[in-house]
Amino acid sequence: MIDRYSRPAMKQVWSDENKYLKWMAVELAACEAWAAEGVIPQEDMAKLRGAEYNHGRMIELFETTRHDVTAFLSSITESMGPEGRWLHLGLTSNDMLDTGLNLQLVEAGALLQTELDRAIAALAAKAVEHKDTLAMGRTHGVHAEPMTIGLRFALWWDEMGRQKERLTEAIEGLRVGMVSGAVGTHATVPPSVEETVCSELGLKVAKITNQIVQRDRHAHFMTTLALIGASLEKFATEIRAMQRTEIHELEEPFSAGQTGSSSMPHKRNPELAERICGLARLIRGNSVTAMENVALWGERDISHSSAERIILPDSCLALDYILSIFNYIIEGLRVFPERMMENIESSRGLVFSQRVLLAMVEKGMAREDAYQTVQSNAGRSWEEKKDFRDLIRADKKTGECFSASEFDELFDYGYYTRYVDETFARLGLIKPAKRKKQNAATSGD
Repeated sequence: MIDRYSRPAMKQVWSDENKYLKWMAVELAACEAWAAEGVIPQEDMAKLRGAEYNHGRMIELFETTRHDVTAFLSSITESMGPEGRWLHLGLTSNDMLDTGLNLQLVEAGALLQTELDRAIAALAAKAVEHKDTLAMGRTHGVHAEPMTIGLRFALWWDEMGRQKERLTEAIEGLRVGMVSGAVGTHATVPPSVEETVCSELGLKVAKITNQIVQRDRHAHFMTTLALIGASLEKFATEIRAMQRTEIHELEEPFSAGQTGSSSMPHKRNPELAERICGLARLIRGNSVTAMENVALWGERDISHSSAERIILPDSCLALDYILSIFNYIIEGLRVFPERMMENIESSRGLVFSQRVLLAMVEKGMAREDAYQTVQSNAGRSWEEKKDFRDLIRADKKTGECFSASEFDELFDYGYYTRYVDETFARLGLIKPAKRKKQNAATSGD
């Protein structure tokens, strides 16, 4: 991942230094396990504990060996005495590579969990703050019925809670190690050594492996990252839409001195939200590669390896970055309640069409007749740019159904928000209140 989209902590997780330290940790844990089995003498073990790899020498050796594991091991053993022979005893390359990789993935996952928790907290705060802020609900991009912007934030909060559960499960699926030798039979390294190594490293034992940890685990992790990215893209797309000049109900933070265009000084573009959308697509594409890595020849091949060197770090770095961007947006999001109300009123009361329909049905009118009456007045409102509420009040059929006070109740926006508190209580965002029995169409708050 390019530096522009790489944050320091996640970048460190995927650094060569950290990778080789993980390899070293696996090798030394294996030596400790063999020592506990009585295979490695304690005097040799004392020397092995001070072993270090030489990165520069490893690079030189790789030019000859063309194998990073043998180059890594040689960079250690060539500066040691006879005790160096115990390194990698009975192991195959992927015992070290996959166990080390999973240590990195668990470490990366923890950073993602921290950012996810921050997103969940930010959304909860924004949802509660705007629980009663009236906003236009839209379907197909067209005015539907009023809601509150807090409900939308609460919906996002709930979704991110599910994503946290998925991420936790995916990380746990990778919290495993393997030290089972070539093709996973334990012929050269007993299960007891594997159990000691994994315990030492804080991992569970993969109960069965061939020569690798099975890649369905990695695909689960990667598709989870893609799902989180897809949610972030959904939220960012909505913010982008609501920042459009014609709507302008939300606006991402715009700092002092920031510019939106090289030529148009007035521009405030949703460029952060757009960046989230772009990188979410990258993560989603990488998840397809991860699923294709599940099918390998026999006990292993390395067709997955080259791809994983790119897709695993890049996806972790990209998601870490867009989570941080999303958190910055939500924490500093500008919300414009007055503009939301202007937009609601811009359709001249048409949003009350369903409520009038239901009320007419409850008054005894056939649904088909009620629908035709409401729809014809809605059509006039659209075509003649007249207020739907005035047309309904003046219509003979509706005039026979409702009194003046009932019309006032019908056109009360409070009708649409009467169960907001109950929804928030169901989510656990506020404490529940005693439920009131209400009529479907004619009762207000």
